Amino acid sequence: MLVKDRISSSIATSDFISRDLSWMKFNYRVLDQVKKPSRKIFEKLKFLAITSSNLDEFFMIRIGSLYNYIDYGKERVDYSGLREKPFRKKLLQETQQFFQEQNRCYTEDLLPQFEKNHFSIVKDIAQLSEKQRKLLEEYFNLTIYPMLTPMTYDSYHAFPTLMNRLLVFGVVTREPEDKKDNKKLSFVQIPQNLPRFYEFDEEDRVIFVPIEEMVRTYIYRLFRNIDIQSVNLFRITRNGDFTLDESDDLESSFVEEVRRKLKTRKTGRVVRIEAESGYSSWMMRQLINRWNIDKDNLFEVEPSGLLDFTSLWQIVKHHDFRNRVPKTPPPVPPVTYPEMGNEHIFEVLKHRDILLHHPYNDIEPLLDLIEKSAEDPDVLAIKLTIYRLASESRITAALLKAAENGKHVSVLFELKARFDEENNMREAQRLHKAGCFVIYGVSSIKTHTKLLLIVRKDGKQVTRYVHMSSGNYNEQTAKLYTDLGLLSTNEVYAHDVSEFFNVITGHSSPTDYQYLITAPRDMREQLILLIRHEAENAKKGLPSGIAIKINSLEDREVISELYTASQAGVPIQLIVRGICCLRPGRPELSENITVRSIVGDFLEHSRIYYFHNNDEPKIYSGSADVMVRSFDRRLESLFLAADLTVKKQAMNILAYNLRDNVNTYLMQEDGSYQLIERGEDSPFNIHKEFYQVTLDELNKVKLF
Repeated sequence: MLVKDRISSSIATSDFISRDLSWMKFNYRVLDQVKKPSRKIFEKLKFLAITSSNLDEFFMIRIGSLYNYIDYGKERVDYSGLREKPFRKKLLQETQQFFQEQNRCYTEDLLPQFEKNHFSIVKDIAQLSEKQRKLLEEYFNLTIYPMLTPMTYDSYHAFPTLMNRLLVFGVVTREPEDKKDNKKLSFVQIPQNLPRFYEFDEEDRVIFVPIEEMVRTYIYRLFRNIDIQSVNLFRITRNGDFTLDESDDLESSFVEEVRRKLKTRKTGRVVRIEAESGYSSWMMRQLINRWNIDKDNLFEVEPSGLLDFTSLWQIVKHHDFRNRVPKTPPPVPPVTYPEMGNEHIFEVLKHRDILLHHPYNDIEPLLDLIEKSAEDPDVLAIKLTIYRLASESRITAALLKAAENGKHVSVLFELKARFDEENNMREAQRLHKAGCFVIYGVSSIKTHTKLLLIVRKDGKQVTRYVHMSSGNYNEQTAKLYTDLGLLSTNEVYAHDVSEFFNVITGHSSPTDYQYLITAPRDMREQLILLIRHEAENAKKGLPSGIAIKINSLEDREVISELYTASQAGVPIQLIVRGICCLRPGRPELSENITVRSIVGDFLEHSRIYYFHNNDEPKIYSGSADVMVRSFDRRLESLFLAADLTVKKQAMNILAYNLRDNVNTYLMQEDGSYQLIERGEDSPFNIHKEFYQVTLDELNKVKLF
């Protein structure tokens, strides 16, 4: 049997699907949005840019992590049963195929539509008018040229540190009089703080000229009196997966350790080269040998293509095209707060819980609560966990105001929030200087839970206001991600959240929570008990059912319990946006399990766990996915939906997700996905339907 056949056989027979191969399937579903005939060109460009940034992160983190095993001789067996090196080959083959499909979509599907949509990307500067060429030359001379630095690599010059994910020209040169044809290799990095495209706003269209074409045109000015043999555009991706040294003696310099490790992203080992085809084979051999990679790590783009599709955001966001990108509907008031804004938020929450379903419901009630708390003289304390913040965050501004007003403010900033580390450090230090009590993470555990506690004097009593969420305290992503957040003054929630903050900020280990399930304490065990209870009910002939909506399903122990419950006869509906390592529909293993993935206008980020419980449903929401890292290496929390209306809202969200026939893919037993066939049914698009939910619909909802 050939190696390729053995690899395929191993993957197909495993009861578990590879996390990384499953993620690749997810990025294909995002790429499908580029191919949808119903989407406009600027939407398609947006989704192509998203697939590109997704793939960059995949190489930096997942491929980077795999190289950490390979480079240091550590053992790793993937869920598919493959060891490190054959799995590396499989992953790189899969990413090569995806990369080529991305580029095919761009050159064959999108590029021909540019002109009729009144814009173009001009790579051949000779096509421009004389006036335009003069403007470009002036821009190059005054702005670009002074920033360019040719870096030569030879016996006298060390190999330069080329930056991660920047466009670079590799220039092969020789001395004119050198009869031995001794080549030299130099590098010219494109400045990262300049726009990718120079723009010409014409009357009837916009012309975008890539910055690299300007540099390519005038690059001879950097190599005077030298023979230029080839000019080769490429881009590298470096390993961005690092672990922190979190020993006890480092505690006092944790922030500095994070800063130091962030610098390694700029110098980490190279895991991918993207290059325009037609490159110098001599140059490429130098690069491949230097970085200890092979041809599998080399991704080629035709000259008609484009390196780094993330730059397409500049076109999507161009002011001339603002009205060409479909607008999302304005948010609607929460079902339990239809008179939003007419009453003081503090008074409303004394009488009812409010479940916010973003982006259909505005984040404004939450921001209003925090901003009013900062100014209210009766508010005594504000405690908050922060994982990712918006730029120009209103939440940071409110916390600074609260500290100014003499309130106790405790903020846990997770400095290890990937790719947000620097922003979080900066914002945390601003709050620290203002007098807030700032905690920089908890030991080696990443704090991913989203919790807010506000303590307010209410006459002779004290009222505690809590917010528990699946999403970040980020007003920007609240417009793009679907998330759930519960606002409440329920004393049971308040007690549990207070206890959890004591765990985070101090040295406490509560004996019990009533409405919270937390990690790394016992979340895996609690979810397994809930799954087993459904299996026991099914065996007794009692009603049973499990419906779970999450981002990722990867934990082997929970998957095994779901398999066992399926074999006991429990109907299981899973809605998993991205990674799913469970194999549905396998005879005698998972026949009662279906898996859906919803990919569309909004990024599905909410988590809901529903257990039928013999017609007395238990429903949880919160920050945690079903992943090893969520259970073992993160501070996470899931909150019980205690209020009846909140419970019905959560059930309705699941019911709508199961009805969607526009954005839904069904996962097959072999790990592939098929877009659901609507047939003659009317379209049901949850990214539109959730703007129209009523209390009457909630009262009719039923699962299983």
